[in-house]
Amino acid sequence: MTAYRPIQARIHLNALRNNLKVVKTFAPKSKVLAIIKSNGYGHGAERVARELAEADGYGVASIDEAIFLRQKGFLHPIVILEGLFSEVELDLAIQHRLEFAVHNWEQLNWLKTSHVTTPLTIWLKLDTGMHRLGFDERDMERVLTAIDRLPMSIHLNLMSHFASADTSDDFTQQQLATFNRVAQTLNCPKSLANSAGVQRYPQSHFDWVRPGIMLYGACATDETVPGLQPAMTLASEITSLKWIEAGETVGYGQTWRAARRSLIAVVAAGYGDGYPRCAPAGTPVLIHGQRLPMAGRVSMDMLTVDVTDMADHVALGDEAILWGQGLPVDVIAQACGTIGYELLCDVTQRVPRVEVKD
Repeated sequence: MTAYRPIQARIHLNALRNNLKVVKTFAPKSKVLAIIKSNGYGHGAERVARELAEADGYGVASIDEAIFLRQKGFLHPIVILEGLFSEVELDLAIQHRLEFAVHNWEQLNWLKTSHVTTPLTIWLKLDTGMHRLGFDERDMERVLTAIDRLPMSIHLNLMSHFASADTSDDFTQQQLATFNRVAQTLNCPKSLANSAGVQRYPQSHFDWVRPGIMLYGACATDETVPGLQPAMTLASEITSLKWIEAGETVGYGQTWRAARRSLIAVVAAGYGDGYPRCAPAGTPVLIHGQRLPMAGRVSMDMLTVDVTDMADHVALGDEAILWGQGLPVDVIAQACGTIGYELLCDVTQRVPRVEVKD
């Protein structure tokens, strides 16, 4: 792979563009706010924004993420999904032509007491049941009155966020009903669907959809989405091969014991790279197109794989795919009791991102 430590995260540029097209096939009448927070889900925010230039806007978590994109020359609408964290950010938002969520009375008061006269675009957050951010439905009339009285002209968007569109139809339908009750009273653009909503609830698409994880080729639901391609392949190499006898153990804590004479491959990847330490023995690693079981605990810089079943075909320097092409990140996430989002975001900075076109 390289002259240095062999692990790398290959970023498949064509996959990013392809996945945006898949989103548009699901929601052809909606604008797309591509979610590229957390450094583009670990893929690199600038890189992702460049490859998703056909999106209608970008969604980020905070003003520093938004300013970074502006400084890189991106002119798209950029929405700060968590809104402003302090009153002093308002001038920066205006300076960089940023849009932002408003989800509580304190944020509204910052607008009320400011000396700003510049027109603003705000995304009013309605809490439809997730109970994280947003105004309650019963407060919306008072909220809208307060917005009408602000000293600057406001271009309003209404938004909310699904809590369980991937798992609970009943609760999602309740959220939809709440959103629709408020939405029908407003003549403004509306946004509700995340990746799971894009895939499962066309009635939630409205004016803007906000896909995140599906842009990176991972699943927002337990259903495989035809056409999505993994945008990251985390891969390394076999750096050692060692035969051990039946009954011998591998790794910290002696948690894995060989049931037979076994060939153990050491792969240069560990939790220092973002591979989850909680991955249990048996978690698959892809070598020569075959899924082989991990043996023992993940170390900071290494993990070990039982390659006995292909002992005649493995050699030092062979590629080992931890997730990506041929081994979906969701498979690893399920083995670890987590979600693909976390694994992608957790790949550390010491892992080089290598752009590939394929």
